[in-house]
Formats: sequence, C-alpha cells, structure tokens
Amino acid sequence: MGEATVMSEVAEQQDERWLSAVMHGAFLVLLASSFVRYVAHDRSQGHVLTVSCLYALLGLVYVAGARWAPAPRTGDRATGRHLGWLAGVSACWVVLLMWAPSATWCLMPILFAGPHRLPTRVAVPVGALLTALVVASQLRGGIGATNPNMLLAPPAVAAVATAVLVRLKRQSARQRVLIAGLVATRESLARSERAAGTLAERQRLSAEIHDVLAQGLASQQMLLRAAEQLWSTDATAARRHVADATAIVERGLVEARRFVRDLGPADLADHTLSVALAALAVRETTPRLAVTFHEEGVVGSVPPPVSSAALRIAQGALANVREHANAGRAVITLTHLEHEVCLDIADDGTGCAPGTTEVPPPRGERTPADDRGFGLPAMRRRARSAGGTLRLESTPQEGTVLTATFPMSS
Repeated sequence: MGEATVMSEVAEQQDERWLSAVMHGAFLVLLASSFVRYVAHDRSQGHVLTVSCLYALLGLVYVAGARWAPAPRTGDRATGRHLGWLAGVSACWVVLLMWAPSATWCLMPILFAGPHRLPTRVAVPVGALLTALVVASQLRGGIGATNPNMLLAPPAVAAVATAVLVRLKRQSARQRVLIAGLVATRESLARSERAAGTLAERQRLSAEIHDVLAQGLASQQMLLRAAEQLWSTDATAARRHVADATAIVERGLVEARRFVRDLGPADLADHTLSVALAALAVRETTPRLAVTFHEEGVVGSVPPPVSSAALRIAQGALANVREHANAGRAVITLTHLEHEVCLDIADDGTGCAPGTTEVPPPRGERTPADDRGFGLPAMRRRARSAGGTLRLESTPQEGTVLTATFPMSS
C-alpha cells in the first residue's frame, strides 16, 4: 500500500470521527431541548416521571451505543452489535414519541448516525417508516386546524437527507474503485519498471562479461595455442606468448574485480580516456597487427560514462579486428569537437558486406566459435547508454571503420 493511500485513509478516518462527533452532539442537544419543551408545555398531560425515565433511557442507550457499538466505516458492512444498538435506540425513541411528541426532532441525528450506515435498500425503508411515525405523532398531538408543515416538512427533510447520504455513499464507492484502480496501475508500472531494470542490468552484465572476460579468454587461448605449437621449435617465442597470456590474465583479474565492485574500466581509474586508448593501442599491437592512436581537436574533459563506453567499444572493436578482419594495421582516432567527442577505429582488413551485423545464431545451431558473435550489438548498447550513436562503414577487401559519437553533455 502506497503512502498516498495511507494518507487518504487517515484523512477519511478523521472525517468519520468529526462527523460522528457532530451527530452525537446534535442528538444530545435536541434530546435536552425536547425534554425542556416537554417539561415546559406538555407536562400537563401527566406521566412526567415515566416520560422523564424514557428520556433518560434513550440518552443512555444512545451514549452506550456510540461508545461500545460504533458505526462501521463508510462502505463496510454493519456489525451485529451496531444493528442491535440501532434497533434499541429506535425502539426507545418510538416509545418516547408516543408519550412526548416534542421528541420528534431527535429523529434527525438518529437517521444520520444509524440507518445511513445500512445498505441503501434497507436504509430507505427504515427512514421512511421512522418519518411516517413522526408525521403520525405530529397529527396526533396537533390542536385545531391541521398544519401542512406537519405533513410535508418531516418527509421533505428526510428525503433531502436521504438523497444527500445516498449520493455520498455512491461517491465514496466510486472513489474507492478509482483508488483501487490507481493502486493497481501503479503496481503494474512498478513491475514493468523492475522488469525493464532487470533486462537493462542483464544486458549490462552480458556486455561486461563479453568485453572483460570473453575477449581476454579468447586472446589467452590463441596465445597458449601458439605457444604450444612453438614450444619444441622456438622456446623463446613460446615463452613470450605465455608471458603475454599471463599479462592478459592479470588485466582480466583486475577488470573482473572492479566489475564485481561495479566500477569503471581499470585503465580509467587513474588515467584519462586518451591515455587509456594509447595504452590499449600498445597492448593490442602484435607482429601481425600494428595498432596506433591519434588524438585530434582541443583536448577537454570527457564525462566518465562516455570515457567508459568509448574504451569498452574500442576494446571490442579491436577484438573483432584481431579475430576476424585479417588486418595488418588498425588506427584509433579520438576527435574532440565543440559539443561532442568521436571515436573511430579503422582497419585495413577484409571488411564485410554492407548491412552485416554480428548476431549470434539460434541456440540450437551455435558452436563454440559462435560465442564471440556478440560484439557489435553490445557496442551499440554501450553507445546508447552514454547518449551516443554507433555507425559501421565497411567494404569487402577495403577495411572497416567503426565510429562512435557521444555528446559532451552525457
């Protein structure tokens, strides 16, 4: 249950208590005034002690019911205790009305405090019956010509009160339905937001695993296989491959630990994006692939989300170049513009056909070699997460250029 719903219920309870207090106070005032009128004008009819006891009994029953049989909240079913109190106080009033017609107006608080809590199909007949008793009492106690107000005023007042109460009950019921609908809608939105957040987090985790662990493991596999092939013929080169694989393991371990702590790339911990890209170019340079880094424009501060996304995209692009492009040279270019920063990774490899994307094949048709077909979609998501865009331009046998553009306000 939301905070707004709780506050609404608290306010409704306060209104209920306020209305009950007003109704109870009005009843006691009218009871006292009708008793004073009886003593002042009707005591000549006798039975003063009996009528006084009836007045006292009605007051005691009413107060006891208000204390120990309170009315249910609006919209709730009346309890048996409350229904018993309502029957008792109505019976006391009917008996009193037979002896003292001045008790007529005590009916109004009883109508508000009692029957309106009942279902409409029960409250309306009960109210009509009590109103009819009031009219009969007025006619019985009238002297001389019949006053039209005795016949018309009580039904008119009762009709207005009943109409107002029925409208309030229906309005309250509609409000409860509306609030329930709003609560259900908010819960549905919360579930959708949780699902979207879960999906986004899964995509982030998959991208991190691909960039940090999968690429490192692929490089280690290549180096160790090369070392195995050269071990008997060129031990020096084999040891160099093993040393390179060990360095990759150490970097992967650092990245994995920072990934667990939800930190950015290790290369950006103490360095700028330019320094990290230059270090990446040095690490990725091998006898078969020469990687260089260039920086253009007025160098400025790059926001951390952009730096992290750009470095990961560069790592993924160079992994694709190393494994698939059969290139001899790759160039990383970081261009600082007035309102954006552009990262280009170009190679002179075999390229690919227009529209080619790296999409993993269906699960049932995958092979171990296909597990690396995740790079381009992950790079696109990284670019979007930092507010940027990713563009791939490639021509068969003429190389590939991958361009990521980020706004400096990211």
